[in-house]
Amino acid sequence: MITFPCCKINLGLDIVSKRPDGYHNLETLFYPIPLEDALEITVNNAPDAPDYTFTMHNARFEGDADDNLVVKAYKILAAHHKLPKVMMSLYKNIPTGAGLGGGSSDAAYALTMLNEIAALGLSDEQLEEYATRIGADCAFFIKCRPAFATGIGNILSAADCSLAGYHIVLVKPHLHISTKEAYSLVVPARPVVPLSDIIQRPINMWASSMKNDFERSAFAKYPQMQTIKDELYRMGALYASMSGSGSSFYGIFEQAQDDKQLEALFPDCFRWQCTL
Repeated sequence: MITFPCCKINLGLDIVSKRPDGYHNLETLFYPIPLEDALEITVNNAPDAPDYTFTMHNARFEGDADDNLVVKAYKILAAHHKLPKVMMSLYKNIPTGAGLGGGSSDAAYALTMLNEIAALGLSDEQLEEYATRIGADCAFFIKCRPAFATGIGNILSAADCSLAGYHIVLVKPHLHISTKEAYSLVVPARPVVPLSDIIQRPINMWASSMKNDFERSAFAKYPQMQTIKDELYRMGALYASMSGSGSSFYGIFEQAQDDKQLEALFPDCFRWQCTL
């Protein structure tokens, strides 16, 4: 069985308070984007097969492969349910360390696939509960629909938001921003205008009111990131922002952009675009 985990962008991201447990409460809107990895899981009937094997292609995983979120998804389900022995293979297209949720998406799709392969009959709500144990934004990818996220990103509610027909450009420089460092540099504050109100405004009004609280500290340390955002606006983006705490940026356009122009403007960056 093969599936194609998508990624997400954050439409707005407000860090509203610091929690007693050291984490932060936030408000954001997760929006799915069809830049996809490929995940294949097959049953391994070999007599002496291990419980699972895992391989990853087109990217290098730093650290022990058993710490990959796909493997964690298998282990979490295996701790509570009978699973067959499987071979898991992941091909990465979504850049890592980008604030796009690629690893969380891979894990969520793995949970869904294993549920089907093992005929566990788990509901979406049960899968979301398991996903939350893997990562704060992991539960979003079980249903993969636009959703407001609060808490640490794990409390989801349906969002009436559609970018259908608009064009998305993603740009990621060769920078990795530590999530821990990003949070340490943010001063929490509740926004004057709730994100749920801003999202109802026309997209060309978002730039004056919607923000990502991680940008200020990121731009201070990496001025080239500010340049990427400014360039997306110069190209005609209706709205442009950093996604999550990572280093990727997206621009929302009314039409597709010229690939050669993107290459010329962002020569040393990952680039991707599509119409939603």
